[in-house]
Amino acid sequence: MGENRVREDVGTMIEDFVKATLGEDIGRGDLYALVEPSVNASAKIIAKSDGIVAGEKYINVLAQLENFEIIWGKQDSQRFVKGDILAILKGDSHTLLRIERTLLNMLLHASSIATLTRKYVDIIEPYGVKLLDTRKTRPQLRVFEKYATRTGGAVNHRMGLDDSLMIKDTHLKTIKDLKAYIQKARKSIPFTAKIEVEAETFDVACEAMACGSDIVMCDNMTPAQIREIVAFRDENFPHILLEASGNISLETIENYAKSGVDAISSGSLIHQANWIDLSMKMD
Repeated sequence: MGENRVREDVGTMIEDFVKATLGEDIGRGDLYALVEPSVNASAKIIAKSDGIVAGEKYINVLAQLENFEIIWGKQDSQRFVKGDILAILKGDSHTLLRIERTLLNMLLHASSIATLTRKYVDIIEPYGVKLLDTRKTRPQLRVFEKYATRTGGAVNHRMGLDDSLMIKDTHLKTIKDLKAYIQKARKSIPFTAKIEVEAETFDVACEAMACGSDIVMCDNMTPAQIREIVAFRDENFPHILLEASGNISLETIENYAKSGVDAISSGSLIHQANWIDLSMKMD
């Protein structure tokens, strides 16, 4: 029962997002449709560059809402190359032309994030390290953008402040006794919620472990600094998870993966994703 409710809630969220996105583009109506009557039509979504598909779930909802048929040649998480036909659309011409930009914007946005994410995943996967996204998402697009990183192979970090308790450097400025705070927090937050502490130095990381955190984020550290913390963790607190974060790029992520951390988080999966090239062509 609970699982079905979750599916319904997610479905409603996606539908509301698609309706709002379409409404933004249509406004009071497509002026093109005022001129000539509609005819039966078909179109293809063609890749003009390589990438990873993401956006299928949202576009399927668009197809249901606007009553056109979509036949996918490539599906979420699958690789495509320049020249591939990602999907075939069938419906009346007014509909296909009306939804063109909405469909392409969702597919481009999500696929571009998934494409960059997969590049990161491919680098660190051999080391058994998880790639995490962050809360550095565009306003009102968090669910959509985190869906895109997940489609690209990342694991979602917390969706919001209510997912887990993260004590960042700004929080630490307000906490006089970290151990006492964590002990009090255990009585206030849900039983399943984890506590993560951000550390910018070896000493803070060690303190966070000793005070009872579940996860320690090694923020803005070098791989060499993190290796020292990993060694300390392995010897003293092997149950605690370590996360690396802060200005990690495609060029540096492999060195961080080699450090022994359990996960690496990066906001660049989203805010550094450049749009790939896709187009819709009417038959």
